[in-house]
Amino acid sequence: MLTTLEFILIMLATSVVGVVVFRRLNLPPMLAYLVVGSVVGPNALAIIQADSQWTQLAEFGVVFLMFSIGLEFSLERLKAMRHMVFGLGSLQVLVVVSSCLGINAVLPAHIQLPWAMAFAMGAALAMSSTAMVLQLLKEQQAIETAHGRKIIGILLLQDLIVLPLLIILAAFTNTTTTWGLTISLALLKMVVVLGLLFFGGRWCIQYWLSIVARARSQELFMLNLLLITLGAAAITHAAGLSLSMGAFIAGMLIAETDFRHQVEQDIKPFRDVLLGLFFITIGTLLNWDIVLASSIYVVLFLTVFIVLKFALVAMLTYYFGRKKKLGSALRTGLLLAQAGEFSFVLIHYVTQTLNTKNVTHNTLLQITLAAMVLSMLLTPFIFKYADRIVMRFSASEWLQQSLHLTRLAAQSIKERDIVLIVGYGRCGEQLASLLSNEKQAYQVLDLDLDRVAEGRARGVAVMYGDASQRESLLAAGLLRTRILVLTFHDERAAQRLVRLARSMAPQLPIIVRSVDEKPLDALIAAGATEVVPDALESSLMLASHTLISLGYPLRQVVHFVQHSRKNQYAALREGMNLPTELMSHTDAEHAPHKP
Repeated sequence: MLTTLEFILIMLATSVVGVVVFRRLNLPPMLAYLVVGSVVGPNALAIIQADSQWTQLAEFGVVFLMFSIGLEFSLERLKAMRHMVFGLGSLQVLVVVSSCLGINAVLPAHIQLPWAMAFAMGAALAMSSTAMVLQLLKEQQAIETAHGRKIIGILLLQDLIVLPLLIILAAFTNTTTTWGLTISLALLKMVVVLGLLFFGGRWCIQYWLSIVARARSQELFMLNLLLITLGAAAITHAAGLSLSMGAFIAGMLIAETDFRHQVEQDIKPFRDVLLGLFFITIGTLLNWDIVLASSIYVVLFLTVFIVLKFALVAMLTYYFGRKKKLGSALRTGLLLAQAGEFSFVLIHYVTQTLNTKNVTHNTLLQITLAAMVLSMLLTPFIFKYADRIVMRFSASEWLQQSLHLTRLAAQSIKERDIVLIVGYGRCGEQLASLLSNEKQAYQVLDLDLDRVAEGRARGVAVMYGDASQRESLLAAGLLRTRILVLTFHDERAAQRLVRLARSMAPQLPIIVRSVDEKPLDALIAAGATEVVPDALESSLMLASHTLISLGYPLRQVVHFVQHSRKNQYAALREGMNLPTELMSHTDAEHAPHKP
């Protein structure tokens, strides 16, 4: 029997090794935790037992996950996406669950699942991975694309509908009353608790957090944050609902306050660690003896599951949209074809609550669990090859991309020695305005359709385009570009784009904007000519204003700023072949003189 310290050390060591290996393979840490759980679980090394107290602690990982989702949720966003969320999202869940129930109904009697278990498995298979899909969309800068918005709408509904699904499952397993009465009572409790928390909790949380914030104690703020989250979870649990529902409501309430971003950063360590522990406990459900003995059925189930879910989601997305775009529908289906975090929550509920003794049913549950894990393992690879797959099945998609690249090339081919700007946020907008005033030709690429439309309305040379694609960079005129400027904050995306641009144009000067100096070495190693940290420029401006307010002569302040920039941006001067003397002379010539 392991001591608590030995248990913790083994869990930490295996988790660290697993996460490092999966990170090296560019796979999500979530999969590492699942694999670790399958190795240390009761069906392998037996370090974690089925009735371990750690499995109860791991449930708080889901609590904090739901709290984080609540922080991202807003009534305004829901209103804007109501047709996508409640229309397409709910239809997707309904169709997948109904399909699973229909398939179960035609199975032979000896392997047919009980109705409640079939419903639970259908609901589990209807879920997709919010954490994994949103992270991959962010990395590919595809959140604002047509399929990105559809995916977000469906994922949002899936996150919201987990709680009603758990209520329905609890009603199915309650044999003392009719399931209709149980559902009605549960929904009534939910409405009452929601009303009390929303109308009474919003003002209380804002007022109380304001008092706590005035104490200027990070420790006190964190303690109150945990108290609010777990307190709300305890209220809903006492009402017969789930812990996750209370945490979700607490997140929504805090999202309406001025402390949302601070709370999001503070809660992240708790969420990630406990969620990792949760996935480890989910991995312990895998019975390797059954899985290896039924490996053919696991592969078969995985293939059928992915293909059917892809087909159903793609079909619904295509016919639900006002503009029937096959390419967008296919991408949506491909990127949502996997299982999700809450799939394991529902499967865990099946194994713990229904507790079937049927050997065939247990084997089917193990096959389903293994297939869901493998589907998530395949998701990054599906993302990587989604475009190629879509263009094989959609000639119109290939034609649309060709027309888009042709328009982009036609606009950029008129100019030579342009400045290519990637990102039309505030920084990109100001840079474009400055270049326009100086009569310098430029071209802006951005993936946000709203910003593109806004820029075009102002007469700015901004085009919709994915700069992470080689074809888009060529069409935008990278080989005729005088300098490339990246103005967005995503460091990983910036590194990939710098490497791509450097491989295509080895001598091209590339300037990258960053938040601070931390990614400077990595970006320079990737091929950036210079990195301009926001923090450095802000500190120089603050220092100059401070010195002027203290009575220092303007010329001395200007020389101070020049000297600082000279040291920080030496690489930029070398990359642009500008002598230091010329830069200093120019700066001194335009420097303000002391009155």
